[in-house]
Amino acid sequence: MDITTLFKACVKTIRTRNRAFGVGDADRSRIFGTRTQKSEFTIRAKEVLGQITRLRDFLLEHRKAYLNFASHLSDTPQMTDVERDKIDLGAQRIMNTCSYLIQEFKKVSQKLDGSAQLLEHRQAVLDLVESYLKSVCKIYSEQRAIRVKRALEIQKMSKLETESKKYGENFVICNSNSEIFLKDHKENRTQSSHNSSPRKVLETNIITDKPSLFSEDDQLSTEEMQMFESENAQLYNELNSLTEEVKQIESKVVCIAELQEIFTEKVLQQDKDIDRIASTVIGTTENVKDANEQIRQAIQRNAGLRVWILFFLAVMSFTLLFLDWYND
Repeated sequence: MDITTLFKACVKTIRTRNRAFGVGDADRSRIFGTRTQKSEFTIRAKEVLGQITRLRDFLLEHRKAYLNFASHLSDTPQMTDVERDKIDLGAQRIMNTCSYLIQEFKKVSQKLDGSAQLLEHRQAVLDLVESYLKSVCKIYSEQRAIRVKRALEIQKMSKLETESKKYGENFVICNSNSEIFLKDHKENRTQSSHNSSPRKVLETNIITDKPSLFSEDDQLSTEEMQMFESENAQLYNELNSLTEEVKQIESKVVCIAELQEIFTEKVLQQDKDIDRIASTVIGTTENVKDANEQIRQAIQRNAGLRVWILFFLAVMSFTLLFLDWYND
């Protein structure tokens, strides 16, 4: 069924009506309508979302370098502790700023008017932005916990390395003393070989003197052995206690990081509850004002009713008096 003529007639009718009302024809080359201007709510929401996105991209971009504590063993990007501290400070500052902006954004959005659907849409946008900020805070908290854990492990390894260096130095000193003694012994033997006449006497002297030298330098008494054994046992116990303390501190730091994450979530939730309580208090105050106004109106109505009753009684009393006088 061809309805071209009907369509043309409708178009002609609309044009005639627009001319009669003084409405000009729209741009014929434009198919879609003009783009509506963005509201202040949309602009501010996009600004906050952009800041959170930039923080997330920055954390993910520097994640490898931030968590790389063995940079000399791999080709991954390097980062110093000062740079890590700067990243922590900047991330915490941006998260606090975004949280403050979201709270201010909520207060401003509550003052805006609109339909029920528009208000529901704004609340959904605020919830999404807040959950997005929580996810970025979780990423930062995980990176921070891993950094603290690895720093404790490196500190533990450095302590063990210093202890091993001390034992190594003592061992090197003992070896150097034994080498010096052997060199002196060889020099004495070479000097005695050049002397032909007292050769046997010197050899016998060296043989007889060698046990005394070894006994003076290398052999240890029972008291010294017991003292060294007690020192070794004490050092071993100290190392064990240090390792246990490091493990406990490590577990406590991880727990602190988890508690900090939970604390951040609870703080955001408390901010939400505070805003809801504030809105409830405002509504309650308005209800109290309305109740006071209604009570005032009821009092005024009661006062007017009293006036009418008094007027009616006065009129009736005068009427009765007049009738009584008239009958007399």
